[in-house]
Amino acid sequence: MKSSDGIAIVGIALALALFTVLPDNVAAVNEFSQAHGFLMSFLKFAILGTAGEMVALRITTKKYIQPGFGVLPRALMWGVIGLLIHTAFTVYASGTPVFLKQAGFSVAPDDLVNGSFLVRLGVAFSISTLMNILFAPLFMLAHGVVSMHIEKTGGTLRGLFSPLPVSHLLDEIDWNMLWGFVFRKTIPFFWIPAHTVTFMLPPELRVLFAAALGVVLGVILAFASLKSVPATT
Repeated sequence: MKSSDGIAIVGIALALALFTVLPDNVAAVNEFSQAHGFLMSFLKFAILGTAGEMVALRITTKKYIQPGFGVLPRALMWGVIGLLIHTAFTVYASGTPVFLKQAGFSVAPDDLVNGSFLVRLGVAFSISTLMNILFAPLFMLAHGVVSMHIEKTGGTLRGLFSPLPVSHLLDEIDWNMLWGFVFRKTIPFFWIPAHTVTFMLPPELRVLFAAALGVVLGVILAFASLKSVPATT
């Protein structure tokens, strides 16, 4: 392991501690986090999501940074993703119990917090399933398009805000990877179970845990891309 790998591990650990240990021990930080949920979501995803992509780059190219990668554009992209995730968590966590009740299940609005373990598990699984079926595919597709746009415009902030040629980028997407691996495998076998755990956590930890999962998924996707490259002799 290179020294840069050690620095990356320490950096990610410190980022996680910054969003967990500090708010729990500093009242002012805790109050700020609770009062500015969208801003904190932006920061959590901007830091941890970008870190996940850098780890994935390290696995595939042996480098954490390379020309055109675009750390700042990607951090901004992940920050916006954090806002969308915060919104989705709020909508699906609130709306799914209502849907379950209308579907004939005996579910109370506060069962996710005050119900028995099995009830909480069932509600959390339902929230995760609906969110990952109805929201995640389009969200993942949009992330892929923007990520490709960043690469093609040289990883610059100016390039990020240039016109987005959506139709051309959609033509260049590896649909076999997106459908065959990301949709068919990571959603049912990774994201639904992982987000079930997420919604079992206290509300203040859910977005942070989701952001940390971005690092894990970056590693998974990196190994998948390596596996898809034909072996050379």
